[in-house]
Amino acid sequence: MELRPAVVSNKSTFNAENASGEYLTFSLGSESYALEILKVQEIRGYDTVTKIVNTPEFVKGVVNLRGKIVPIVDLRVKFGLQQAEYDELTVVIILNLNGRDVGIVVDSVSDVIDLKAEQIRNIPSLVSTIDTKHLVGLATIDEQMLILVDIEKLMSPQEFAFLDATLIN
Repeated sequence: MELRPAVVSNKSTFNAENASGEYLTFSLGSESYALEILKVQEIRGYDTVTKIVNTPEFVKGVVNLRGKIVPIVDLRVKFGLQQAEYDELTVVIILNLNGRDVGIVVDSVSDVIDLKAEQIRNIPSLVSTIDTKHLVGLATIDEQMLILVDIEKLMSPQEFAFLDATLIN
């Protein structure tokens, strides 16, 4: 009889095969992350944003991108990380999330990689004390560990609704 570990994440439906595919890698501080490349519209340098009053702290503001108002989310704030100074390496990744354009601020973008199912593991139970609903799993490339982000789960439906009401109306 094979012994299996207890549930190691709050994702009981984890399936590495479903998580395999192409990912864009980026960094926040000393950690490396990856998100599904099909969500990426474009990658831009960080520009000044227009602040909007009464938005959550993680919303840095908005930019006008070819006639579309796009909210810019700082992933450092969203993930509860230490604030960083924006510089010439700071990047905004423009994503299409649930039919909406959203920009995310990251420290830098690294590469596009193709992950196979055997390279992807579930989130260990050690991190069960933090909210992992927006994490897909962990991947290993050579000696580098990547945290795979389900970018569409990064913001709650309520946060999307708030942004829609604030920015569109």
